Amino acid sequence: MYEPIRTKSVHRMADDAHATYPHRSREEELDIQLAGHLSALLAVTDELGDTEAGDVIARQVARLRGAPPARHAGLSGSSAPDLHRRAHALAGRALVVAASRADTAAAILAAERMDAHTAALAGAPTLAAAGTP
Repeated sequence: MYEPIRTKSVHRMADDAHATYPHRSREEELDIQLAGHLSALLAVTDELGDTEAGDVIARQVARLRGAPPARHAGLSGSSAPDLHRRAHALAGRALVVAASRADTAAAILAAERMDAHTAALAGAPTLAAAGTP
């Protein structure tokens, strides 16, 4: 009634393909994602001119990537409030990934940057400037 299949199947077992392609672990993927968010935050922070915060972020990126990041050289022409909003959003994304990765240092850094950008948007002095007379 049915004719037997005479051609080789185009489908593979999942185990066959696993050995032929390089795969990264979840931890490695989160490292890459966190480094990307922090690098974007670094670019906006450099554009805002916050060198001290930029240096702290750069150290975290270097820890995650194993090499120092390229520092932002160009300007986007955005207003300071827009840059603070962008930086706040990037710090929030970094915080979520750092929490997923259980990276306390990166999570604390991201939370501090969120607070600093929230304060800047509200017109309050930044955390770094609050301690200086």
